[in-house]
Amino acid sequence: MSLTAGAALLTRLKEIGVDYIFANSGTDFPPIIEGLAEAAAKDLPLPEALVMPHEHAAMGMAHGYYLASGRAQAVMAHTNVGLANCAIGAINAAMENIPVLLFSGRTPVTEAGRLGTRTVPIGWGQEMRDQTALVREATKWDYELRFPEQTVEVVDRAYAVANSTPKGPVYVSLPREALCEVVDDDRTGGGPSMAPVSLYAGAELIAQAAALLSRATNPVIFAQHGAGSAEAFEALGALADKWGIPVCQYWAVQLAIPTTHPMATGPDPKALVENADVILVLDALAPWSPEVHQSGAQCKIIHMGPDPLKARTPIRNFRSDVSIACELGQGVMALAAAMEALGEPAPAIAARRSRVAKSNADDRRALTARAEAGAHGVMTKEWVSLTLSKALEGRRARVLSELGCPMGPMVLDHHQAWYQEPHAGGLGWSFPAALGMQLHDRKQLIVATMGDGSYMFANPVACHQIAEALALPILVVILNNSEWGAVRQSVLCVYPDGFASRANRMPLTSLAPVPDFARIASASRAWSATVTQASDLEDSIQEALAHIETNRTLALLDVRVRP
Repeated sequence: MSLTAGAALLTRLKEIGVDYIFANSGTDFPPIIEGLAEAAAKDLPLPEALVMPHEHAAMGMAHGYYLASGRAQAVMAHTNVGLANCAIGAINAAMENIPVLLFSGRTPVTEAGRLGTRTVPIGWGQEMRDQTALVREATKWDYELRFPEQTVEVVDRAYAVANSTPKGPVYVSLPREALCEVVDDDRTGGGPSMAPVSLYAGAELIAQAAALLSRATNPVIFAQHGAGSAEAFEALGALADKWGIPVCQYWAVQLAIPTTHPMATGPDPKALVENADVILVLDALAPWSPEVHQSGAQCKIIHMGPDPLKARTPIRNFRSDVSIACELGQGVMALAAAMEALGEPAPAIAARRSRVAKSNADDRRALTARAEAGAHGVMTKEWVSLTLSKALEGRRARVLSELGCPMGPMVLDHHQAWYQEPHAGGLGWSFPAALGMQLHDRKQLIVATMGDGSYMFANPVACHQIAEALALPILVVILNNSEWGAVRQSVLCVYPDGFASRANRMPLTSLAPVPDFARIASASRAWSATVTQASDLEDSIQEALAHIETNRTLALLDVRVRP
């Protein structure tokens, strides 16, 4: 079949499993737009191309869609300027092993004589010596399409590399002239020409880990990126309960066991690290802070995950006595099976289980009491989190938090219940990621909580436009303290008694006066409300949820909380 390279690229994306192209078009897009029309006219299946008013939102939606579906999607941006707007999203995706097929046009190479050549001044203004340098450190592989006949092979390779363990974003630059040429090739049909690489935990290493955990006096599990799958989530909870092993979800990006599980500890890892004789680390970038948490010299430490040593991080010197590279869900399931094969735990483990369960229950009651105390005066984040959790009971919602609701006070009980901001720290993530999740499953209740700074970073006007255009009825909860709260806490951590801690107004942290966020949402016809009193919060959340259920459009709550 004869197709332009632009049409061949688009149809190939659909053939290998891409559902959506999140695109912000520009002057480099004529062959992409013509390719969409050409493929449609020839009755060829295509991914759905969605207009994104900002590339940051496109990357966030692709990120969220993958978290919900497990399928990598495509983002297309406009030459170097659009790619620059993708960079934060690429950094976030790279740190969290999220596969994204990132494309951007390249300003035409030629000045005359070819179809697709430069026609407007920005054709010269957008040329770079190394456009890929904008995202190279955040991508696993990159390439510039040189000839139209490469199109299918390049798409296949991009998809396979992005989805190979450890997963991550890849980037392909698309010169306009190459996409305008015709491909006369039968390779545009059929399955992928190469399969992604998956890593599986070796039986010997799994047996070693199981033996260490089963014989330990004070074992502990640290998990930051969940358990890898719904089955592994259940298996990890059963393993922890049977063997009486506490599970600490320190700075958890995803949920590994329910927050109400008897073995689910509080967020402070200090005593757990110091007293442990065996530690299992499940896919954690920084399972604790070496500055304040020190393990014993005789403690054995096991790291398991897609990249257990986090090789892309230049400095990360956590000891690893046993390193197990695998897809996390597969590794957890293999470990659970190995532990089950060991038979019944020793009698002493029952006593440990009871002790750990009692301690965790006491800690959770104390945490709930502190959260309830936050209803007096200006609300605390913990109170908002507790109130939201109660309102979501029985709804099987998915909650995202970007410096928004803390996990501790919430009841979270399924493997897709919780997503926290990426450890890369690229702000403005939770709003578009929630839109991507909602796009995958329009019936699911998706709740995006965030700080006021994170909301502004998300390009909220663009996100609200997307939510209205695509009818994505998420609940947005802004915990508004009129400042960069994370920056303040970082300053106080480093200089607890410094000048800044005693200043009436800490430099470079205030966001006052904040905009009227409710009015920003209402500009796109969303339901919105501002909540200043704790006594109004529960009713406001219920009203927002009722609006979503009835009208199926976005609802936003601007909740004023303590600095």
